[in-house]
Amino acid sequence: MLHRGRESTDDTGDGELTVPMAWLYAEYIADELLRSGDLMPPTSFEFRAGRDALALTVFLSDTEGELSGIRVITQLETWLSLTAYDQPWQEWVQGRLADVARGAAGRGTPDPDLELAREAWRWLRETELLAPDLDAVPGGAAGGEGEGPEVWTPAWELGLPLGHLAIHLF
Repeated sequence: MLHRGRESTDDTGDGELTVPMAWLYAEYIADELLRSGDLMPPTSFEFRAGRDALALTVFLSDTEGELSGIRVITQLETWLSLTAYDQPWQEWVQGRLADVARGAAGRGTPDPDLELAREAWRWLRETELLAPDLDAVPGGAAGGEGEGPEVWTPAWELGLPLGHLAIHLF
């Protein structure tokens, strides 16, 4: 028998599979937003960074545990404000992950949604992607035409603005 993620509150211990529906739905929303924006190829690491950053935003902003019933259009403004350039998104993610973990510990049941969210956050923090150096002095690059200096950037720092832009384009 299958159980849905957050909605399954009983752990029978009989080997039943708990399906992380909240995380999968958040990932689906993020994927659709990025694909509709057509910002980068879906097979690229940049796309994954954007999808994971958006999925974390969608999943962690669901404070009522009702993600499966969420209406995307009504949440766009919230997601835009959370992913805005001047917001402390990284700190917000860490705080919300801790809140969700405390809730799961209080229930005494494993939370597969939380585990997938943690894995996405780990990947976003630990993976670095080569990206244009936006802090470089214009004209100071010694590269080919149209090329500027590049720097290794944590995936979340690249994915977050891509996700924000995808929401705007939706």
